[in-house]
Amino acid sequence: MEKVFSMDWNGSPLTIKTGKLAKQASASALVSLGETIVLAAVVMSPEKRTGIDFFPLQVEYEEKLYAAGKIKGSRFIKREGRPTDDATLIGRLIDRSVRPLFNDAMRNEIQLIVSVLSFDGVHSPDVVGLIAASTVLHMSKIPWAGPIAGAKVGRVDGEWKLNPSYEDLTKSDLELFVAGNSEKVLMIEAGGNEVPETEVYEAIMFAKKHFGGVCDLIEQVRKAVGHEKVNPLQLDDAGLAHEEEKDEILARAKKDFILASIEKNFFKEPKADKVGRREAKGRIKTEFKAWLKENSIDESFHGELLSSVDWIVEEQIVEKILAEDRRVDGRGLDEIRELTSEVALFSRNHGTGLFSRGETQVLTVATLGAPGDAQTLDGMEVNGEKRFMHHYNFPPYSVGEVKPMRGPGRREIGHGALAEKALERMIPAKEIFPYTIRLVSEVLGSNGSSSMGSACGSTLALMDAGVPIKAPVAGLAMGLASVAGKDGHISKYKIITDLSDLEDGTGGMDFKVAGTRKGMTAIQLDTKTLGLSDEIVKETLTRANTARMRILDVMKAVIAEPRKELSPFAPRIITLKINPELIRIVIGPGGKQINEIIAATGVSIDIEDDGTVFITGTNAEMSAKAVDWVNSLTREVKVGETFRGKVTRIMDFGAFVEVAPKNDGLVHISELAPFRVGKVTDVVNIGDVIPVKVIEIDELGRINLSYKQAAGNKFENMDPSQYPKSEMPPRTGGKPFQKN
Repeated sequence: MEKVFSMDWNGSPLTIKTGKLAKQASASALVSLGETIVLAAVVMSPEKRTGIDFFPLQVEYEEKLYAAGKIKGSRFIKREGRPTDDATLIGRLIDRSVRPLFNDAMRNEIQLIVSVLSFDGVHSPDVVGLIAASTVLHMSKIPWAGPIAGAKVGRVDGEWKLNPSYEDLTKSDLELFVAGNSEKVLMIEAGGNEVPETEVYEAIMFAKKHFGGVCDLIEQVRKAVGHEKVNPLQLDDAGLAHEEEKDEILARAKKDFILASIEKNFFKEPKADKVGRREAKGRIKTEFKAWLKENSIDESFHGELLSSVDWIVEEQIVEKILAEDRRVDGRGLDEIRELTSEVALFSRNHGTGLFSRGETQVLTVATLGAPGDAQTLDGMEVNGEKRFMHHYNFPPYSVGEVKPMRGPGRREIGHGALAEKALERMIPAKEIFPYTIRLVSEVLGSNGSSSMGSACGSTLALMDAGVPIKAPVAGLAMGLASVAGKDGHISKYKIITDLSDLEDGTGGMDFKVAGTRKGMTAIQLDTKTLGLSDEIVKETLTRANTARMRILDVMKAVIAEPRKELSPFAPRIITLKINPELIRIVIGPGGKQINEIIAATGVSIDIEDDGTVFITGTNAEMSAKAVDWVNSLTREVKVGETFRGKVTRIMDFGAFVEVAPKNDGLVHISELAPFRVGKVTDVVNIGDVIPVKVIEIDELGRINLSYKQAAGNKFENMDPSQYPKSEMPPRTGGKPFQKN
């Protein structure tokens, strides 16, 4: 039986319906905000997946074009195919919000699918999707430490707005998505226009205060229709006995061997690089395996005991930070690894930047293109064009691994989008810099926030390419060392600057902040805790700002501002403005005219509805030829102007002369000479190039010309006594015949 739960949320109805759809799922719910409707369904497999050492959670977000009343634009493929980048990013957003609240020791497969069924163009489906995900997880039998809520925040006219409309967001200097509850923050995704960190914190607090009512509504659903939680980790008598014996052996092994081995291999001297730390962990496992044999430990325990070394190492790293402010690579808690920057690495690229922070090394290449190179967007939420793009590649060699390369996955799309978000508000408007801009970041080495390394490398590449960005952008990841109390929440913590590999374990966070000297342009937060307190969020933002200033100083020493000149290999764009009514003349029937110009000059031509024409080319001479061609096609003739034009047609009553391409005017026979003309061909013939003066443009736009009034005509220096005499009878008057 269907049950309905509803509340007013910031002036819009938030409704949760259960019991009608997707009844075979472990739990399902239909959630609506306004008229945006999302279906969430979750299933947990009854059996554990064997042979894996990770929690097998899948979170999928599906955009359905029918939700927005659209049919796919492709002529050949109408079915939704691979998820759009936006759908991928929302799927990641939901995943990053709900994942920390699972016990990652679980090995039962869980699949959460969130599908948008209706989109009203006002209420954002990512907000509704997260609430729907939270609802089905909380009401299901699956162990999960929710509920949580999510909301967007914008600022319009100095006022914070909860879940702003798309129109509001176009006016806002901040777009912030926060997930959590009224006490803790679990996930943040943000983009801003140099927003000071104090104001970002204020926006986060504004979002949090609206979570209580939503979480209470989800709790109502659980109490009314929820299932009793199961414990997939519960063991039978034999399994319990095995686990107890394993724990006893592990406790003895930690005391007698593992802790001393970790101290010797990790902390006797700093381990500054990932290879050294990997080798240190390998030595511990090798020595531990020998210890197990020496102490006659049953081989059935060896695999589990050896795998325990990983989390014990992370545990000891956290303990050293909390107790001694001591990091495994020897750095202080607020110390950034060695920074280097370089530009102009390759002469033929339009712009290049190489940024390194410790072992993280990113090469970014900038390419400038014509306006027509912009990406066409055809998604459920967004239509239009995208003229600034950042793409991120993460080859396996960047972490010293061998893996198949099958194109960008969710991680690559997410990291690329984060760096793009960090820079997009710094990109000059099309009216200032009409180029399409594509950045590609190649991660050559990764150990701690290659996405923020991409933001830094992208800034260098843009300035090297001569793109007049508003301000340089830099970023880095902040980490957390923490331990939890009996309730599972953080009881003791320390924040660390410039996160590296082994510091991103249980009880940690990956809090990326990018921005300029003035303020934040992008944030992305993931955490491996049950949530961050307000104090942790505030302190992290403050310390990230301090660290960012140091990175910007290093980048400034290499290139302080965008180059004044573009690369000689970059195309040049010439911008013209024509009468919009004349666009059809430049294009011609079926595009014949514009294609003729492109074929003859090798340029690309883009024309906007307001009459702005962009001519892009790499050959200055050919570009100038194309400009002259367009100008001549669209030149607006005015009374009093003089032209040299070719006679194109002869009629009894006069001659038609081309004053501009495809634009003829009539020289009436009476305007051919300062005397009576018997036949038009007595003065001009087809193909003659003669000077003409515009004497009239009628209400229909038809042009009347005069040869006899134009300077340079062949009669202007002739004595009137020499004028030829006509043998024709005198004309009786009448108006000149004009061209239709």
